[in-house]
Amino acid sequence: MNFISNLATRKQAWGLLAGSALGLELAALYFQYVMDLAPCIMCIYQRAAIWAIFFAGLVGYFAPNQLIARLAGYGLWGTGAIWGLIIALEHVEMQSASLSLFFTCDITPNFPSWAPLHEWLPALFEATGDCGEISWQFLGYSMPQWMVVVYSVYTAMLAAVLAARIAIAKNL
Repeated sequence: MNFISNLATRKQAWGLLAGSALGLELAALYFQYVMDLAPCIMCIYQRAAIWAIFFAGLVGYFAPNQLIARLAGYGLWGTGAIWGLIIALEHVEMQSASLSLFFTCDITPNFPSWAPLHEWLPALFEATGDCGEISWQFLGYSMPQWMVVVYSVYTAMLAAVLAARIAIAKNL
């Protein structure tokens, strides 16, 4: 329990969090620009969630011993992991529903007016694909199904770290 709790105060752990998210983003860009798989709106939202996890790792990396920085990191991590999981589950539902012809997804992302990411960075956040299309699979699972696994792992890791931190704090 101490080991898991102490991870939150170690630069390496936060760096690993940021590095894993960056790796996933680079993989997404590889799929988009090398394999020519067009990202749909749900993919773009999941991409934004990965960026939240990346920034959580950066915040924690640069100030792992500062409570405020760790709280900000936990907040970004939780927001990215849980929001990404919800979006990925919805995306899987869109692709697997027997009436998937009735599902539609927007072409333009619904980002806040104060942060139109699709206008600022269209190479990263412009949606050009169809949500219902399954154009890639690995071991029989589609991209959104793999993202459910990824976001579930991120969520479980956050829950384990927070539970350990709370358990240790209560024992003090």
